Amino acid sequence: MKRKIVQWLSLIVGNAYVPGFLRGRIYNGPLKQFCVPGLNCYSCPGALASCPLGALQAVMGSIKYRFSYYVTGLLLMFGLLFGRFICGYLCPFGLVQELLHKLPGPKIKRPWQWPRYIKYGLLLIFVVGMPLLVVNPFGMGDPAFCKYICPAGTLEAGLPLIVLNPPLRTALGALFTWKVTLALAIVAGCLIIYRFFCRYLCPLGAIYGLCNRISLYQLRCHKERCVDCGLCKNACRLDVDPAHRPASGECIRCGECAVVCPHKALSMGFSYFTPQ
Repeated sequence: MKRKIVQWLSLIVGNAYVPGFLRGRIYNGPLKQFCVPGLNCYSCPGALASCPLGALQAVMGSIKYRFSYYVTGLLLMFGLLFGRFICGYLCPFGLVQELLHKLPGPKIKRPWQWPRYIKYGLLLIFVVGMPLLVVNPFGMGDPAFCKYICPAGTLEAGLPLIVLNPPLRTALGALFTWKVTLALAIVAGCLIIYRFFCRYLCPLGAIYGLCNRISLYQLRCHKERCVDCGLCKNACRLDVDPAHRPASGECIRCGECAVVCPHKALSMGFSYFTPQ
């Protein structure tokens, strides 16, 4: 329950620009200079701050390219402090995926493991590589992940703006059709597989996953209490074995494993303060 409250607060506070929903316009005030830690589209009518992936690509693809110390520093700070706790508690699109999965329909409880590496490829190719290397005659690169793939941009920004701002409909074309088709496919994946996008496709999750092992916020297994009963592994909806791989890059620190452990062998917290 506590996690759901934090998730909803993160979603509401990050998208609290009510006039945007009323007028079909994007907020461009001073708060847009800042980035939220989770995936939340810059162009969502209610968004008060920027998405870190979008901001990173925008700087890398600009005509006066400079290394984005600010955004890169923020991502490293978020990752080194929290790791994928951000995915489990603070990412609005993570909450959207969980809500979609609650809808009735067939579910795959133990899906394939190998596609989880796709998100690292998307990070290298679409978030970093294409904005730097694929440029127009003016030397500007596209924010490729946001432009061609990101379902949050389509669901949170594209579709609401089209509904709220009719003149934008005249600009629709093949790219919008592609984005809507891909977003619907990802929604279908989320209905069947818990956190489908987070599990397989999210480059932001890939960044935070790389930080999981060294982040200050950790899931810890106290071996002296663990009896290898397997309850924590069965409880994990992302197929992590918390007793043996508590620092896995796939763990979103949701805490469900710690709740089901009858021997209190698992605990979560900042590493310097987590009880031994």
